[in-house]
Amino acid sequence: MSDALAVLPQYLLPKKALTAFAGVIAGARGGKATTALIRWFIGKYKVNMAEAANPDPAAYPTFNEFFTRALKPGARPLANVPFVCPVDGAISQFGAIDKDQIFQAKGHRYSSTALVGGDAQLAAQFDNGTFATIYLSPRDYHRIHMPCDGELRRMIYVPGDLFSVNPTTARGVPGLFARNERVVCVFDSPHGEFVLTLVGATVVGSMATTWHGVVNPPRMPQVTEWRYDAGKVVLKQGEEMGRFLLGSTVVLLFRKDALHFNPDWAPAKPVQLGESMGI
Repeated sequence: MSDALAVLPQYLLPKKALTAFAGVIAGARGGKATTALIRWFIGKYKVNMAEAANPDPAAYPTFNEFFTRALKPGARPLANVPFVCPVDGAISQFGAIDKDQIFQAKGHRYSSTALVGGDAQLAAQFDNGTFATIYLSPRDYHRIHMPCDGELRRMIYVPGDLFSVNPTTARGVPGLFARNERVVCVFDSPHGEFVLTLVGATVVGSMATTWHGVVNPPRMPQVTEWRYDAGKVVLKQGEEMGRFLLGSTVVLLFRKDALHFNPDWAPAKPVQLGESMGI
């Protein structure tokens, strides 16, 4: 079956209604039913609870609290490098931005302007820069950390679709990461300005940041922006900056010459927080 045919049902499903329903279930305090759901999820997706700060499935009153569980201290030691990977997951694509075009999958590209919600001036700063797209599977740790020291300048909520973000969908839906709902975070850093984008997906109940809390819901109908004064939100490398309540994808944009990828890496190689993004 072709990828286009495989994703056809996603065009027909009521994705926003399904996502809202999943959010209700994930936030419910269901007692034994919640614990049973967590145990089923651990078994189905082979979640490594030995890494969790609290490995007992019954200790989590809601599925969301399990899904955004903390890790044991020292589970992800930081490498002594300029950049670390901000999430557990697999780098599905990375490399150079071709002027303003970002490679999604075979046959598909999207523009940096579309990704950041239509701000051409912001996107132009990353022309011919570098990008990385990191997919978080259901089994992964779903907190997001800083790849380097950063000072937050802007946060932009961009409404959009809620397609799945798995590799099949990335191959089958044109412009996927620039058409799904997303939260674009713009940071200043010692390496220049960079963008860290949280991309929503089917049944991703919400996305949250440490300085704002839950960004969605509510799902706003228009692009909405927050600006931050210098020094208001300053985060160190490896510090938590946000989380997904049910999983998704992160897209990073860096300016030209800010970062060079390790030539031994290949797309879709799993990486963990604490591994260098390449120097």
